[in-house]
Amino acid sequence: MLAALTQVPVTVSPVRRIPQLLAGLWLYGASMALQIRATLGLDPWDVLHEGLTKITGLSFGTITALVGVAVLLCWIPLRQRPGVGTVSNVIVIGVAVDVTLAILPSPADLLPRILFLTAGIVLNGLAAAVYIGARLGPGPRDGLTTGFCARTGTSLRLVRTVVEVTVLAIGWLLGGTIGVGTVLYAVTIGPLTQAFLPLVTWVSERPAS
Repeated sequence: MLAALTQVPVTVSPVRRIPQLLAGLWLYGASMALQIRATLGLDPWDVLHEGLTKITGLSFGTITALVGVAVLLCWIPLRQRPGVGTVSNVIVIGVAVDVTLAILPSPADLLPRILFLTAGIVLNGLAAAVYIGARLGPGPRDGLTTGFCARTGTSLRLVRTVVEVTVLAIGWLLGGTIGVGTVLYAVTIGPLTQAFLPLVTWVSERPAS
């Protein structure tokens, strides 16, 4: 499955893959908004985004996009090449977060907050699989991890852990929300994304024999 997720030029089957990419990115932003409204703890990167939002006063979507651009600049020394999906990731997710937050209520009771959190995490796993499965380039944060691995020879697990822990610590120091949702996200997002990937990954058509 990992070999099948290598980036494929946008000119190959664009009518099928571009809508999948955009749908996945929009759903990803919507899933982030659900987790924010749940106020039960965010994933590491969103802890950072929330902390920066509190300090700067900028919207969550704007901060998400700006952090994406900053991370993308880190690709330069790593010699990573962005794709259409990489650039779209920076733009679409930020807009989707702000739009969804604008129309999504903030529940006060615990039960709807738990439902928001659960729906947000499951949707996040599905959305990640959908946009990754379009094979149009990784998001800035994913590419940062794979780039470090490629340049240093360090295992993906170690690099991902170091990056996530560092981001979480910085976000917490800036005032980001850490809670049960943070732990739940950490232990479920990998299995969820892996489970959805085979269902949504684009595979090139093979000529009939």
